[in-house]
Amino acid sequence: MTIEEWRPGRPGPEGTPAEGLPHGGPAVRGFLHTPEAPSGDGLVLTHGAGSNAGAPLLVAVAEAFAAAGVAVLRCDLPFRQARPHGPPFPAMAAQDRAGLARAAALLRGRLSGKVFLGGHSYGGRQASMLAADQPEAAAGLLLLSYPLHPPRRADDRRTKHFAQLTTPALFVHGTRDPFGSIEEMREALGLIAGAHELVVIEGAGHDLGSKGTAGKVAAVALGAFQTWLGGRA
Repeated sequence: MTIEEWRPGRPGPEGTPAEGLPHGGPAVRGFLHTPEAPSGDGLVLTHGAGSNAGAPLLVAVAEAFAAAGVAVLRCDLPFRQARPHGPPFPAMAAQDRAGLARAAALLRGRLSGKVFLGGHSYGGRQASMLAADQPEAAAGLLLLSYPLHPPRRADDRRTKHFAQLTTPALFVHGTRDPFGSIEEMREALGLIAGAHELVVIEGAGHDLGSKGTAGKVAAVALGAFQTWLGGRA
């Protein structure tokens, strides 16, 4: 994939607004966090079904990773670009995965190191599905609050692709998440073909904390990324 144009905006306290225009697909829109002392690695970070790239957790994670030398492209999935509110349509899921692939290619073209895919809830699920289908899409995965099943529907598990997932995957999950208990997560992760790790956040729900606690969760995610995921990619 070739990138026709990269349009950076004016830097702000929460990243630089940016738009990439790839040939053969819609724009990649979001915010680029450029580290002062870059490691050469990068992370594409996306949001859940009811949110957008401005979610406090994503901002906190992006800032923490950038401070550690990892460039972060925090972007809106295609379904959110199409409409500012509302959940994604199931029929658009393939387009969202294609959007993730375009974002990773765009970031890869700017960096000398590895590119990782990450996301909260729906965004993380789509990243894992993309990696299962295209292992070359990412060096590793950072999956925040993976939505194992809808609330109160524990038998409706979203694990069909786990057996094909060989990309190292780091899961960060709260003990009060209605989309999957820690016990359910541990059982489900046993289906994954590749290396994986589960980091437990005590007392956290599906949002992994409010704006006031997002920084603490981001620090935990960064520490696990550096000690576990970074060495396996």
